[in-house]
Amino acid sequence: MTRPEPALSVVVPMFNEESVLPLLVQRLRGVLDGLGEAYEVVAVDDGSTDGTLAGLTALRAGWPELRVLRLRRNSGHQAALVAGLLRARGGHVVSIDADLQDPPEVIVEMLRRARADELDIVYGVRADRSRDSAFKRWTAAGYYRLMRRLVGKQVPAQAGDFRLLSRAAVEALRELPERSPVLRLVVPWLGFPSGEVGYERQERAAGRTKYPLSRMAGLAAESVTSFSAAPLRVATWLGLAGVAVCGVLVVVAVLAWFAGATVTGWPSLYVAILFLGAVQLLCLGLLGEYVARIYTAVQGRPAYFVASDSAAGPAVPGRDVVELADTLR
Repeated sequence: MTRPEPALSVVVPMFNEESVLPLLVQRLRGVLDGLGEAYEVVAVDDGSTDGTLAGLTALRAGWPELRVLRLRRNSGHQAALVAGLLRARGGHVVSIDADLQDPPEVIVEMLRRARADELDIVYGVRADRSRDSAFKRWTAAGYYRLMRRLVGKQVPAQAGDFRLLSRAAVEALRELPERSPVLRLVVPWLGFPSGEVGYERQERAAGRTKYPLSRMAGLAAESVTSFSAAPLRVATWLGLAGVAVCGVLVVVAVLAWFAGATVTGWPSLYVAILFLGAVQLLCLGLLGEYVARIYTAVQGRPAYFVASDSAAGPAVPGRDVVELADTLR
């Protein structure tokens, strides 16, 4: 018998989450079964090297609503999230991480708000992050402050990748040509009616974090360079500041020459050379970041390759739709 189309899809990207799987299934299934309507859970295995895939495969025997989407290699959290979102079939699609720091119980309130207020997007907003480390809270606050300044106030503060999207919002994401979109910025940019649901951030249920400092820094750099040309403008202002400083130093050098004190002016020359060298290298580095993004876009390689989908069999690479040519660029 053909299963009905799900009213709700829940996308869960995973990388080496074997230890948290039993707890995740216990809480997530309890919430979704209580909804009393058809649903599916799209678990995206992002090239795990532990027993995550085997655990998911075993769970499918007793949980028919579970789909396992396996990527051929580790493609990164955002790519795995996009792969799951574009394969989900529900009228509403919720994305949530597997570590249970975002409580699955909030999904009920998100779905209620979306339907009651006719919203296409409902963000899960971390109203209380007291269980995070002080360093994590400080860096997260800095990230959202910077993003809101660069992109605009439509980016909700303290909202990660725990969100609900309508089918219309998902289809709008499908139309974007970006190879690897940063969903925290792209989703607000779409302009759909949105709301928020606050919740208390929990501690990781099991296992280790998959987002160390290096990945957080990478996400911040990707967010800035993919969504704003502000760093290039910073380079321009630095260049103008360097010209102004050099002008002042020229005046100082001329005055020193007239005063007969040119030999003792080597510190100012030394500082000027260091300053100009640093500005030039910084500007070249900023330009290089954008050139690298252009190079990656020109290559046109898919952001991920789907090895298999338990609901549909082997899949095409990249941005999964019916047409084989529609890939992430």
